[in-house]
Amino acid sequence: MSSLINLIRRIVRAVRSTPHPSTARPAPPAGSRYPGDFEGRPRVSYSPTRGGDPEPGEIVWTWVPFEEDHTQGKDRPVLLIGRDGRWLLALMLTSKDHDLDAAQEARWGRYWMDIGSGPWDARGRPSEVRLDRIVRVDPAGVRREGAILDRGTFDKVAGSLKDRHS
Repeated sequence: MSSLINLIRRIVRAVRSTPHPSTARPAPPAGSRYPGDFEGRPRVSYSPTRGGDPEPGEIVWTWVPFEEDHTQGKDRPVLLIGRDGRWLLALMLTSKDHDLDAAQEARWGRYWMDIGSGPWDARGRPSEVRLDRIVRVDPAGVRREGAILDRGTFDKVAGSLKDRHS
């Protein structure tokens, strides 16, 4: 019995010490430093294309810096909503359901909107987009194209974003 317990403990330690693919990692090398999150009211546009360069209206995967430390971040899906100079503007996606903790999230200044499911999530889980934080994305740092968000859903996000950043 004690050998079984020791085996379980070793397995648990090994699992805990194995880095998870979505854990924080340093910023990828880029042509310039991250200038910080976008502040103000963005010029939202919808111009997705299949293939080629990433464009507003697409959900793509890229490195996103953490709010508290822009030198750390993780790879995650984002909805591209516009441009700021050479940067793309994006909203983070999550598959975590924030409907049950919406009041708590609002106390922290975080606001989420359901956008449904799509091919950007391999498991087909419904997603939410974060409306209160607009991140800048280096177009060269986009890892893979996820999907084009349908125009109706994009327009709903744009409307909610306008209300949040007016």
